[in-house]
This record gives sequence, C-alpha cells and structure tokens, in this order.
Amino acid sequence: MNIINQRLQDLREVMRREHLAAFIFPSTDPHQSEYVADHWKGREFISGFNGSAGTAVVTMQSAALWTDSRYFIAAEEQLRGTEFQLMKLKMPGTPTIAGWIKEQETGGGSSTEVGIDGMVSSTAEVRELISELRLNGGFTLRTNLDPLREIWHGRPIIPEAPAFVQPMEYAGEAAHDKIRRIRQALREKHADGMLMASLDDIAWTLNLRGSDVHCNPVVVSYLLIASNKVTLYVNPAKITAEVKAYLKQEGIETDRYENVVKGLKDYFEYNILLDPQEVNYTLFKSVGREIIEAESPVKRMKTVKNPTEIAGFRKAMLKDGIAMVKFLKWLDEFRRCEGTKVRGDEDSPATGVSDLVPSYPHTPVPTILTELGVDERLTALRAEQPGFRGLSFDTIAAYGIHGAIVHYEPTPETDIPLKPEGLLLLDSGGQYPDGTTDITRTIALGPLTDEMKHVYTLVLKGHIQVELAKFPSGISGTQLDVLAKRAMWREGLSYLHGTGHGVGSFLNVHEGPHQIRMEWKPAPLVAGMTVTDEPGIYLEGRFGVRIENTLLIVPYRETEFGEFLGFESLTLCPIDKRPIVREMLDEEEIQWLNDYHQMVFDRLSPHLTADEQAWLREATLPL
Repeated sequence: MNIINQRLQDLREVMRREHLAAFIFPSTDPHQSEYVADHWKGREFISGFNGSAGTAVVTMQSAALWTDSRYFIAAEEQLRGTEFQLMKLKMPGTPTIAGWIKEQETGGGSSTEVGIDGMVSSTAEVRELISELRLNGGFTLRTNLDPLREIWHGRPIIPEAPAFVQPMEYAGEAAHDKIRRIRQALREKHADGMLMASLDDIAWTLNLRGSDVHCNPVVVSYLLIASNKVTLYVNPAKITAEVKAYLKQEGIETDRYENVVKGLKDYFEYNILLDPQEVNYTLFKSVGREIIEAESPVKRMKTVKNPTEIAGFRKAMLKDGIAMVKFLKWLDEFRRCEGTKVRGDEDSPATGVSDLVPSYPHTPVPTILTELGVDERLTALRAEQPGFRGLSFDTIAAYGIHGAIVHYEPTPETDIPLKPEGLLLLDSGGQYPDGTTDITRTIALGPLTDEMKHVYTLVLKGHIQVELAKFPSGISGTQLDVLAKRAMWREGLSYLHGTGHGVGSFLNVHEGPHQIRMEWKPAPLVAGMTVTDEPGIYLEGRFGVRIENTLLIVPYRETEFGEFLGFESLTLCPIDKRPIVREMLDEEEIQWLNDYHQMVFDRLSPHLTADEQAWLREATLPL
C-alpha cells in the first residue's frame, strides 16, 4: 500500500474512535512559522506534499490539499498516487475548506465534529474556521487532539541545538533597550505585558540566534514580557553557559519550554496583549486575565533596520555578490566549453558538478552539469565568504521547463542536465551574521526563442519600474504592485505570487508584515525597511523568468505633501543582458540598468581577480 494511503488509514482509525468527521492539518507550528522544524511537519507527513504553504484535510471518505500558485505544479506531482485532491487557492471554482467538508459529509457521516490541533493553529484561523464550519453544515471544531502522537512513529524530536548570541556589532541595539521600547509600545496600547510567540521576533528582541529551523536561524521558545519581569520559555539544553550569563546580564529569566501554559495561568498583571495572528488557540484559551487583542508591536520594530543592521546588509550583499560573480563567470565558461559536459569520462553520472576551468585548479570530476550541480557549486562559493552560516532557503535551480514551477527545488529524482540553450532560473540566498540575502537571476545558457526574450524583457521592465518608484511614506506595498505588472498585463500575462517581501537581518528570509503584492496588505512602507523586488512570468511546460533584488527603502525628498521615499538596490550582481530586447525598454529603464551595472562593477571589482574583473566588466557594459 502507498505509504500516504497507509497513514490515512491509520488516521481514520483515530478519527473513527474520536467520532470526527474530518481532521485539518495546517502547515504551521505552535509559533505560526512559515518554515517549521521537522517535528511539526504534520501536513507533509500525512499528505506527502513538502511545500512551505498548504492545508491538508482528511474525511472518512476523501482527502484534499489547498495550496497557492507557487506550488500548483509541484503539488500535482507530489500528490499523484494518493487519495489527495489538489485545491488551487484563489482560482475560480475552488471550494473553501468548510464548504468541501460539507460536500463530503452530505448524506453520509453521522459526526458533526471536525478536529484540528489548537497548538499549531493561530487563534484568528481557528475562529474563522469555527464560524465557517458552523455556517457550512453546522459542524463544531475540536482543538484538543493531535493524532500524530499516535500515528507518526519515529516522529522527530523538538530541536535541542544550542542557542547563541548575536553580538552588538551586528545587532546594533541591546536586548534590554529593545524590551524598553516594547514596554513603551505596550503602554500606548494600555497593555501591562505580552506573550511573544513568533520565533524571529523573539530572536530579534533578545539578540539570540539558533539552528532550530532549516535555513532560519531561530530558537524554539516563547517570551513573556510583564511590567517588571521577562521570561524566556525554552528547552534548558539549548542554554549554554555563555547564553545563560548573557540572559542574566540582560535581565531575562528562563523556564522550561513546556511551562509556558503554566506561566500564562500564573501571569500576575491585570491584562496581557496577545496577537491572534501569532498566538496559537490553545495558549490563547489558557489565559485567565483580560486580553488585549492587537498586532504585536515587535513586528514593525523589527522590520525597520537600524544603522548597524543596514551596514551589515551592505556587507552581506558584498560577500554574496562576490560569490555570485564567481559562479556566473564559472557557468559562462562552462557554457562555452563543450556545451553540457565537463572534460572527461562520457559515462560519468549525471549528478553534481566539480571544478571546470583553470581558475579552480583542482582535479575535475567528469560529469554532466545538472541543476543539483548548479546548487552545489554556488553553495560552495558562498561558503568561501567570511562568516557564511548557510543558505537562507533551499536553492531554486530550475532549467528549462522546470523554470515554470515557481518554487521548484531539484531533487535526485527531478534533476536534469543543463544544455547550451534556453534559460536557467536561479533563486538563492545566504545567511551571514551581517545580514540575509535573497537574489534571483534568469540566465541565458545559449540560443533563446523570440518568446523567451520577449517575456524576459517584460519581467525586467516590471523589475526596473519598481526600483524606480517614488512614493509617500506610509503607503502600502499593494499600491506599488501594479508597477511590476503594468507592461505584462497589457499583453495578458501576469503572475500570482507576491512581488516583494521583507528580509530579516540574519533572520528569516521572509519577514513581514509589509509586502508588495496584489492582495491588500495594510502594513505601511517606511524608511529603513528591506523588501525584495521579484516579478516573474511562468509558462507551464516551456520556461519561467524571475528577476529579484533586495532593496532598502530610503528617504527621497520632503515636500509640502510630506515625506517621499524611494529604493536603494542592496543586491550586487549583474542582470543578464543577453535576453533583453532593447527596443522594449524606454530610455529611463535603460539608464537605470546601466547605472545599476556601473554600481555593481564599482563595488565588486576591487574584491575580484583580474580574470573575474574582466568578466564583470563585460557583463556590466552599458546596454
């Protein structure tokens, strides 16, 4: 029996015993993280789908998975051979979870109860579900059951790796000063304290980092702030002698991770602020004091980078740019040498890649260059940079038709060789103590079709128009989204993912609440924020294009109408000029590209060899 179908059978035995009509598996952990530790990958366990966003729902007769446009193609492949039906979010005809459960249970089930684990579901989401289930069939929602405890044999433990301190030379503000600012923000909301559940908010507040979540340097914990006391709920195994001394110096007490429920019950202040989008339902219901429901003030504090963090971003982007140029030069030379093969044995396996050109004077491993080989080489070059702490997300190296899969990540099963033709979409990033990087380049490997060039130039136009934007301080990123899409919309083309997201300072590569996207996001854009600019076009079964820089929001000018802002490009890497249809760009767009390339050359060339400088000079010549 298919392993997923066996797990569904085991789950249904629990559901039958508990008299449940359905069970819902979200993607999150108790902290509402986008990316989660293996212990909380319950949705992946039950469905087999490993994308970062999605919800699996199982009834006694059927199963379905809801996910967004980034994963439509990948999810279809991963769900094949299982009971799961793919539900495409925001597409016409896609039912809601509650509506689908009602359809499945009509005329059949005797139970009117649906289950979800309240520890991994936000208060806001549970409330919405309760309302929708009541309206769709009169279902009730049970939140005190985790069936994975019974059916997930060999479930990974909650991470125990030690935490470490993010020094002031990178943080720029002491933890006790951040806590003082947080308390002031709480007073403005008439709150005596708050529970912080978001892992990156806790890491930023305390200047702590860890390795508990793949690619996200966070520590699994909770932080309870009262008027005269701060308690970090964390596994004691994670607190080294150095961290213990540091926390004591900053006035932070510690308690066991699982004692957070008791801490909330014993909370002694009159009221407490809880963010219903962040705090899970189980913890929310355990509070015995007056609750002030509001967005955590930490999120917007964290997104506005201080001068030290901004300087760190520039250093991290310099390192990342050096690695990217070394890689692109290497790839270009590979492209010019024998097409797809490294010199050597024709019968070598088609996975991985090693050194190719004289500037890397090691013994070549004869092989074919594949998507995994691209990832391997670029990661190795990043690892040469001082302070490299790993990737900020798994590299998307998508060649040819794989480029149309928005969040494609090559695996040994899907890995394909590169050919001296078409496009390679390469989305990658690194973690450095100075900052976090995120960059996408779409690279011509040889001859391109006219369609490829046309689509590439449309995406580039959208990217440049965002970079050129000037706007009043405090507007929402939603109001900028059209700039990225205006040219492609005129031709009936578009994309469904966001145009931009915040980026953490040696933290999560996705940081909110501010974004640039079509859906309304009221979070204001203000100076000091970082945000990406990454429009794309994806033609299923053909190719995909995306171009991405990380930007800093900076002051532009003051007028009688207030403060206006603009963007500064932090990313330092040439944009491939070979696919550009010059006639499609206006003079302002051409000037921006030429100025950007001059800046890239000026910043990176002093750190490169003579051969690398020569390659970069060619790559950044005026269009």
